[in-house]
Amino acid sequence: MSKGYWVAHVDIDDPARYEDYKRANAAPFAEYGAKFLVRGGPGVTKEGASRARTVVIEFPSYEAAVACYESEGYQKAKALRDPISTGDLVIVAGYDG
Repeated sequence: MSKGYWVAHVDIDDPARYEDYKRANAAPFAEYGAKFLVRGGPGVTKEGASRARTVVIEFPSYEAAVACYESEGYQKAKALRDPISTGDLVIVAGYDG
């Protein structure tokens, strides 16, 4: 079974309130086995367009990645993020080669 990943590009309008979102997403991320591989940090866009912050989160499976996003706990956290950020999120299955 391949791992699942969230790949997000986010612009944050209110960093102080974004901390509320980060606190709220901790429980669903723990429940679904999320592991941050990239959480902001410096980067350079070589092609296309991007946003200020890139985040990559690994899950034990693609199914867990989707279930986490759809969970009540994450949707409550997302409701805190939506008014103070703009982003793009893709959930993708890993490559098993």
